[in-house]
Amino acid sequence: MTKGRYSKYIRPISIIIDCVLLVVLANFFLKKFAIQLPYFMIYQLVSWCVLAYFTKFYEVYRFTKPVEIMGMLFKQLFLFSLFVITFFSITREIIFSFRLLLYFIGLSFICITIFKGLLFYYLKKYRIVLGGNYRNVIIVGYTDSSKNLQQLFQNRPDYGYRFKGFFSDKISNENTRGNVSNIQDFVLDNKIDDIYCALEELSSDQLKELVEFADYYKKTIKFIPESNEIYAKNLKIDYYEFFPILSLKRTPLNEPLLKFIKRLFDISFSLFIIIFLLSWLIPIIAILIKLESKGPVFFKQGRPGLDEKEFFCYKFRSMEINDKTEESVIKNDPRITKIGALLRRTSFDEMPQFFNVFLGDMSIVGPRPHLWSHNNEYQTKIRKYNLRLHIKPGITGLAQVKGFRGEIETDDEMVNRIKYDLFYIENWSLLLDVKIIVLTVINVFKGQEKAY
Repeated sequence: MTKGRYSKYIRPISIIIDCVLLVVLANFFLKKFAIQLPYFMIYQLVSWCVLAYFTKFYEVYRFTKPVEIMGMLFKQLFLFSLFVITFFSITREIIFSFRLLLYFIGLSFICITIFKGLLFYYLKKYRIVLGGNYRNVIIVGYTDSSKNLQQLFQNRPDYGYRFKGFFSDKISNENTRGNVSNIQDFVLDNKIDDIYCALEELSSDQLKELVEFADYYKKTIKFIPESNEIYAKNLKIDYYEFFPILSLKRTPLNEPLLKFIKRLFDISFSLFIIIFLLSWLIPIIAILIKLESKGPVFFKQGRPGLDEKEFFCYKFRSMEINDKTEESVIKNDPRITKIGALLRRTSFDEMPQFFNVFLGDMSIVGPRPHLWSHNNEYQTKIRKYNLRLHIKPGITGLAQVKGFRGEIETDDEMVNRIKYDLFYIENWSLLLDVKIIVLTVINVFKGQEKAY
């Protein structure tokens, strides 16, 4: 199989096909009703391309996640719909059938989504089955991070990277192809596309030489940060005149508009659950709890919330009345009642927290609120722990759907929770929230090992 060199054409072809779809659909649905159809055609194509530039709609790479692609689709098509409606408002163009305009917008969304999904899917299949659309890569430096990257290349053939070897001045073994001085000849002889460099193994002179070599021969050079931090930082580059400065990106939920969207979703979703589910579920569960044991139906407990401010987290009471509420639940905990065990196994004991969400103390999705005892213990043990307190805690979260819930038996389990919490904070999107909610519902029926 000869190596294809057509990757650079994928994006232009994708743009052309999207534009053709828009023109064909506009001509089919609107030609009888829009007097200024030729002007509309030009307007919609210019609007589509300008929006795509600012939303980075076509910046989809082999390592881009499907959830990110769906986020791009929704953003692009939502904004495009507004532009289309605006055209007919500004020009006072008469559309005799508003339904046809909605058909045009809706079918455009469906067709472009299907095309983009199929393109992404079949490119992955093309890389796996036929071995095409691949890139030859080497890694400079034999470190923990570079070995993890090499494993990623091997475990994800759908990304289309062919790993050709390590180069290192510090380590020589069966995994390395030579030292740094051998790189240039190897790259040219083996048609290497990408050079990944572990910065801690390169001197300034070596790095400068590699960058100049990559520039001259049009090779891509990328850098692997060697870090023991708990999560990968999102870095952006700014220029002070001609001087480049790296800085941390603000997380999505620092943006007022995105915070408003998340809050609006929380209010709508929690109100729906309260009206259509809890309105009849609470009396049933209350009767079952009262029949088995004495005590209140609801259990409330102070937990650290946004910016570590205490709020009262509500649950259905699942235990006998006891004075050890700050102790984590363990397997076969004698405090748990029979109905409580069922509630905890199905996570129904958490349902009253939808009132916490409606009142603004919590979010539907976010880092789970820990016990104060755990919060005080681990914020001194785990770096970056406090970053999870920068957003509202959630009824469910990414860590929970990944299996990190319930009893904490080792510090590593808490570390993994924090990793997922921080990944969620850095990569938040409304679509990610929906995905976590769906996975939570699936886990209710499937069951989880630590759901006790």
